[in-house]
Amino acid sequence: MKVPLLDLVAQHQALDGAVEAAVQRVLASGQFVLGPEVAALESELAALHGKKGAVGVSSGSDALLVSLMALGVGPGDEVITTPLSFFSTAGAIARLGARPVFVDIRPETLNLDAGQVRITAKTKAIVPVHLFGRPAELDALVATGLPVVEDAAQAVGSSGIGAGKATTLSFFPSKNLGAAGDGGMVLSDDEAFLAAVRLLRTHGSHPKYIHAVLGGNFRLDALQAAVLRAKLPHLSSWNERRRSHAARYRQLLEGTPLGLPTDVPGHVWHHFVVRAPRREALRTFLKHSDVDTEVYYPLALHLQPCFRPLGYQGGDCPEAERATAEVLALPVHPDLNGDQIDFVSERVRAFYAGAA
Repeated sequence: MKVPLLDLVAQHQALDGAVEAAVQRVLASGQFVLGPEVAALESELAALHGKKGAVGVSSGSDALLVSLMALGVGPGDEVITTPLSFFSTAGAIARLGARPVFVDIRPETLNLDAGQVRITAKTKAIVPVHLFGRPAELDALVATGLPVVEDAAQAVGSSGIGAGKATTLSFFPSKNLGAAGDGGMVLSDDEAFLAAVRLLRTHGSHPKYIHAVLGGNFRLDALQAAVLRAKLPHLSSWNERRRSHAARYRQLLEGTPLGLPTDVPGHVWHHFVVRAPRREALRTFLKHSDVDTEVYYPLALHLQPCFRPLGYQGGDCPEAERATAEVLALPVHPDLNGDQIDFVSERVRAFYAGAA
C-alpha cells in the first residue's frame, strides 16, 4: 500500500473543477496582480481568524520579512525566536541585519519555551512559531510588551493563533491551505501596522511612482488568491480530517517506543511528528513499505552554517538539538483513508517488534 506524505493530485481532483473556474475568472478579468481577488481573500481570512485586517503578500517568508520591516527591525536589533523551524523564520531576521536570538524549545511541545525568554535593551521583537500546527505559548510572550510576530505558516485556520501584533501565514502548496505556487498573508488588529505592510509590499510607493519608504515587491498574484478562495471553504473539513487522523495514530501507536505528540485546542496538525528511537532505520523500513516520511528539521537553526558568525555552539539549545535527532513526520494529510493510517501504524509496530 502506497502512503504518500502529501497528495495534492487527489486534493485537486476532489475540488471538482472549482480551481479551474477560479483561474478562468481571473484570466477573463485581466487583473493578475493584487486587485479584487486578493482583497476578497484578505477579508475572508481576516474574518476566519477574527482579525481586523489582512495584507496578501508573495510568500510566507515575505510575510515575516515585511512584518519585521514594518516594525522597523534593522541592524543592531535583536529578535528572539526558536531554533526549531523552517529557515525563513530566522532568515527574515538576519536579512534585515538584525541578530536572531535563539531560545530553546519545550520538549513536550517542540515550540519556543517562553519561560527561557530574556529581554535586553536590544530586543526589538519576538517571533514564535506555531510548529506543525500546534499553537505556541503566546500569553507570556505578549505580556512582555514587545511586538510578537507569529509565524503561523503551518497553522492556518487554527483558533489558537492571533494574539500577537502580527500573524503571518504561508500558502506554499503543501500547507493546510495551499496555493498553486507561493503566497502569504499578514493578519493584524493594528490598522496603522497593516497600512505600513501594505505600503511596503509595493516598493513603498504612494502615490504611484512616489516612494516614501524603501519597500519591496511583496505583492500577491490574483491567480493564487483565486485558487486559495476556491479551496478556503474546504479548510475547516480538511483540518478536521487531520485531527481525526492524528487521533487515530495516537490510539494505534500507543505503547510503542515512539514519543507521540499531544493534542491541544487549536491544533491543526500540519504535520504528525513523532520522536522516534532509531529514526533512520525506521525511515528506511517505512520507505521499503512504500510509506513516505520526512524529517522536520534535521539541523537546528542556531547551528546552520550561515549563522556561525553569531557564535552559537552545540549544546546551546539542547532540547532543539535532541529533537532534530529524533523527529519524524508520518503522513497525516486529509486525503488519507483509515486503511492507510492503519497500515502505517502496523508497519511502525512491526519495526519496533523486531521485524526490521
